[in-house]
Amino acid sequence: MTDSKPPAEPSDRVRDPDPTEQSRWRPLRILLAAMDQDIAQIYEEQGLGEVRPRFVRPLVRLGRGGPMTIRQLAADLDMTHSAMSQTVSTLRRKGLVRTVPGSDARTREVALTAKAREITPFLEAEWRATERAAAELEDEIPYALSQVVRDIEAALDRRSFHDRIVEILEQAGELPS
Repeated sequence: MTDSKPPAEPSDRVRDPDPTEQSRWRPLRILLAAMDQDIAQIYEEQGLGEVRPRFVRPLVRLGRGGPMTIRQLAADLDMTHSAMSQTVSTLRRKGLVRTVPGSDARTREVALTAKAREITPFLEAEWRATERAAAELEDEIPYALSQVVRDIEAALDRRSFHDRIVEILEQAGELPS
């Protein structure tokens, strides 16, 4: 008769549940992604499959403000230069923007193509309709998401998210020195 012992677990194996299996805000991300997909479906139905919801703000802003450098556009839309640069690259590949010489020989500006100028009025109309639909949705629920955002911003003004996380890590003794 042989001893039958269960296999030994590696000593470095974590016994706690995987923390990524729970997320307080994941449902919100999923909800927002689903709503963006509904907007993208409208673009598809209108023959604008190359347009994504994240493209609309830069396209409308360029349509209203004229050509801008990537830096100006990023600042105007409160985005990082890197994120805007990636968006502009995608918009260029899709034939919605082009770069043109700027005010001096060193700068290049992003400008709408004729194709983008043609669809911008629809994108503005869709934006307005989306805002009205969001307002309708907020009217149907007991606590508006826009109010939740303002309340969270106020709480974070009192104590930043960074400070909250660091304090929890310190209390748990899990902040590396």
